[in-house]
Amino acid sequence: MPVEVHKDAGKGALRINVSGRFDFSMHQDFRKVSEQDAVGVKSITIDLGRTEYVDSSALGMLLVLRDKVGDNQAAIRIVNARPDVKKILQIANFDKLFTLV
Repeated sequence: MPVEVHKDAGKGALRINVSGRFDFSMHQDFRKVSEQDAVGVKSITIDLGRTEYVDSSALGMLLVLRDKVGDNQAAIRIVNARPDVKKILQIANFDKLFTLV
């Protein structure tokens, strides 16, 4: 499955693992996460360690998630991004909107 979700309700934590190409084909799965799974959590970790590629729709999905649950509600971290994926995130200034680890 390209989007795997692990929720620890006791800690208020959500981990989202994205595999393969993070593009528009993942829109429905990722939308479900932002509308259902991410509600009420305190921290969200998005693991891009198995992500080969991100496009503009993936960046948009991350922004929608941030708008729905970020800022005041939940801290969002993006972790394990490959160098080429991390470079795209930095070019888009996502290092100013999210914590990139």
